[in-house]
Amino acid sequence: MTKLLGSLSVLATLLAPLSARADTVEDFYRGRDITLIIASGVAGGYDTYARVLARHFAAHVPGHPSIIPKNIPAGGGLTAANTLYSVSAKDGLTVAALTNGVAMDPLFGNPGARFDAQKFGWIGSVGKLQNVCATWHESPIKTIAAAREREVVVAAAGATSNTAIVPRVLNTLLGTRFKIVAGYDPGAGLNLALESREVEGICGLSWSTLKASRPDWIRERKLNVILQMALEKLPELGDVPSALDLVADPADRKVLELILIRQEMGRPLATPPGVPSERIAALRAAFAATMGDDEFRAEAARFQLEIEPLAGEAIARLLAGAYAAPREVVDRAAALVEPGQRKTP
Repeated sequence: MTKLLGSLSVLATLLAPLSARADTVEDFYRGRDITLIIASGVAGGYDTYARVLARHFAAHVPGHPSIIPKNIPAGGGLTAANTLYSVSAKDGLTVAALTNGVAMDPLFGNPGARFDAQKFGWIGSVGKLQNVCATWHESPIKTIAAAREREVVVAAAGATSNTAIVPRVLNTLLGTRFKIVAGYDPGAGLNLALESREVEGICGLSWSTLKASRPDWIRERKLNVILQMALEKLPELGDVPSALDLVADPADRKVLELILIRQEMGRPLATPPGVPSERIAALRAAFAATMGDDEFRAEAARFQLEIEPLAGEAIARLLAGAYAAPREVVDRAAALVEPGQRKTP
């Protein structure tokens, strides 16, 4: 009898994983919670996008689980990415709304990036992140050409924030003379510095976040938008030049294109590595369905959120291309994105 019980116990242990795999995706998610890690603080642009998405996403996931947001804002998004990669269970019950540049951090040698970005299960991105360079409306600097003629003080958050990276890139590749003053709070602090004339401009403002957070600036023409930073120009910005159009040297252009891939991913959603493929497929399908959901679109419009979705497969292809870039291009881009803290991957 003891031997029989022991054999049955071993058999049950062997069959348990098979039984779990036999569950349908709908069975797996029914009655459960999905933790949505948000790699930013509450009430910022990433947080707003993620929470609006969460309110509609679950309705399209088989089994209709609940979505529980959890903000992990430390490390400029790296803490959330490291947590997703190394700590979160690989079962499809954790999804992270990551910051746009974090997937490129390992490529650029950021020592805090302890993950392989190409192993995440990329679900999709709600919208691209087009950055602009702008001065306050009272400033005489109303073109990017004028920013080459004299020093222009611009506000920035951390040294590796977009508001520091963009002017640094422009100084190197376009010969502008932006003086970066870093250390401002990435939200209200930057805006207040500009409104109070403490600085003359900001380079690296998210256009979509700006439209949602300070629509009065746009409506009342409080900004001189002098440059846009994206792989593709925004039609609504009319004749505002693209940085890519102004880079004449082909080698410099490749460096800028690699840096701009960070923005193309926009506001990406990912799972840990190793999540079963059928659950990844279901989450991707749910994301695509949410992007076409009329109620989601209506709420996004109320918050003035730009919806320009990118599929998970497209994010994976972007990263594959970026990580295959020539070493000399990567090294030059890394020196601009991660100054003073890079180590060779």
